[in-house]
Amino acid sequence: MKIYAISDLHLDYEKEKPMDIFGERWKNHEEKIFDNWQKKITEDDIVLMPGDISWAINLDKAVKDLERIDELKGIKIITKGNHDYWWSTNSKLKKMNLNSITFIQNTSFKHNDIQVFGSRGWIDKTNDDFTEKDLKIFEREIHRLELSLKSGERFEEKYNIVLLHYPPFDNRGNPNEFVDLMEKYNVQTCIYGHLHSEEGHRSVVEGNISGIDFICSSADYINFDPIEIKRCVK
Repeated sequence: MKIYAISDLHLDYEKEKPMDIFGERWKNHEEKIFDNWQKKITEDDIVLMPGDISWAINLDKAVKDLERIDELKGIKIITKGNHDYWWSTNSKLKKMNLNSITFIQNTSFKHNDIQVFGSRGWIDKTNDDFTEKDLKIFEREIHRLELSLKSGERFEEKYNIVLLHYPPFDNRGNPNEFVDLMEKYNVQTCIYGHLHSEEGHRSVVEGNISGIDFICSSADYINFDPIEIKRCVK
């Protein structure tokens, strides 16, 4: 079994949101993702997917995109992104009866000695456009991440991974409150997305910070090819 990650698939079964308007790199991006997936992922592998999965505006319209993911090999763990307008309650997501997908929302995923937690996250307080409304969302997402983490167990004995859609850094690349929370729960790896194109990729922060390995999984950043997550050794 191996662990992989890819986010920001921006799937569009109804073909209403062509991604190549964001540059030549995105041309036929869905085909690239599915081709690379089929070449690399096995049934026993885990694929971590922190957000922006489908452009669908409601759950009914997201079904086809989610079913396409469900049919792929591997165990998929999905958290919410800022464009996942289709995201619904845990009960409605569960009723979809997708065989290989687990949605994390105030919950966690456990497999042997691996634990996966997550939330959407939000823009950092140092963002020039940060408002009082953003503060409420930021604090709510912190709370949701802690609820997710509290559902875990024996953190010192496990390999603990957090999925966030937004990068948990301020505008200077310094860790923010999300990282403080991860330190508290002995998280070893954090995977995030959201950052696109040359401008966004310049803001990517990776490497070991505060004892946590940070990895950006945005699809265009990793060339639409799921990346293997190397397990931390303590």
